[in-house]
Amino acid sequence: MTVPRLSVVIPAYNESARLPATLRRVREYLGAEGISHEIVVVDDGSDDDTSEQARQAGGLAAVVVRNETNRGKGYSVRRGMLLARGERLLMTDADLSTPIEELPRLQARLDEGYDVAIGSRAVAGARIEVHQRWFRENVGRAFNVLVRALALPGLKDTQCGFKLFTAQAAREAFSLARLDGFSFDVEALFIARLHRRRIAEVPVVWRNDAATRVDTLRGALAFLDVARIRWTAWRGRYSAGGAREL
Repeated sequence: MTVPRLSVVIPAYNESARLPATLRRVREYLGAEGISHEIVVVDDGSDDDTSEQARQAGGLAAVVVRNETNRGKGYSVRRGMLLARGERLLMTDADLSTPIEELPRLQARLDEGYDVAIGSRAVAGARIEVHQRWFRENVGRAFNVLVRALALPGLKDTQCGFKLFTAQAAREAFSLARLDGFSFDVEALFIARLHRRRIAEVPVVWRNDAATRVDTLRGALAFLDVARIRWTAWRGRYSAGGAREL
């Protein structure tokens, strides 16, 4: 079986309304660019017909899997990244808050030799077209301050949901990752850096979708996860021998 150049991993929970347009846009863009690809949709135990809509809109390029229960975005992304077959793996959100057209910026950094390229709203050149509400935006800023202090110094925005990995870096990071919730991005990047993977932070266009599925309280609880990441690392669980099956 031919290995696609790119896998696009999209976690989805009750996204039957937004997902079809997203999948069509991704397919049309990658097709126009001549990029061989697959789209991996992980339905996180939706109550609606997200899976069926994904199968219809995704076409032959789509792989759709469904969690039996709602496991969390982290679990869903991890499952998708470990199922994906591409040479490079892009994780993105069902609302395309960062447009798929921003992909070349990330591709260029991997072409330069980086293992991971992350979309960022906080570096020079980034453009936020629609902001989050004041409270959510400032909680995010405070979270990023904590992340830089305790886990990932030098990275200004770890929470933008647009990230590109080489296949090897993705397999390494996500086979060792454990967190199912909001801060799974931090854990995956922490593991990548722990294993000496080079990470580039890339300015992107981003627009908030008012219908986002991220719960503010759960996002706030992610502050505790940063301490869990440090504790897990101290216990040696992120070494090569710590990989687990889903």
